[in-house]
Amino acid sequence: MRYDLVIFDNDGVLVDSEPISNRILAGYLTEIGHPTTYEDSLRDYMGGAMHRVHDLVRERTGERLPEGFDDSFHQRVFGAFERELEPVDGVMDVLEILRADGVVTCVASSGSHERIRVGHRKTGLDRWFDDARIFSSEDVGKGKPAPDLFLHAAERMGVVAGRCAVVEDSPLGVEAAVAAGMDVYGFTAMAPPERLAGATAFFSDMKQLPALLA
Repeated sequence: MRYDLVIFDNDGVLVDSEPISNRILAGYLTEIGHPTTYEDSLRDYMGGAMHRVHDLVRERTGERLPEGFDDSFHQRVFGAFERELEPVDGVMDVLEILRADGVVTCVASSGSHERIRVGHRKTGLDRWFDDARIFSSEDVGKGKPAPDLFLHAAERMGVVAGRCAVVEDSPLGVEAAVAAGMDVYGFTAMAPPERLAGATAFFSDMKQLPALLA
């Protein structure tokens, strides 16, 4: 393969968490007086770090979210993960193929380290990614769409940006990867290609990814 490192987003790419977390986020925001539909949540927050939720609510309403919002949200999400979360269909096979081809992989996610690990333990992905290959927006000053997280991951993995491929499913993530100078492959399970503008290529089924990376 022509890449030395493949950087995977986590939510929606490795674990099928976007429907769960966006359903809960929309419901929680509505509950505390900020009416939000599931579709609103996908459009505004998918792929972003928690500070984006705070920033957009304050920008639109002039109000701050209540103290403890993040902790309460994560408790709800983690509980749902334990009941419902599954790996994205076909992603285990992709990881097997990349390993067999000697391609190094890592995770770069807007989610917290705790969120990533909870999901990986539930789905069995923890056997693929140890602590040294998991990077979170918590590790950098700015989350996606800034390039900081992807550049941080590449630096820590010892690979130059031009030799990295990113696998993303959100507009914010694609924007961040492009800004980092990396090829990015847009997974269209949750967002149509037109929302992932700038991606190197698109795919709708994980089994298509290894051929695109070759």
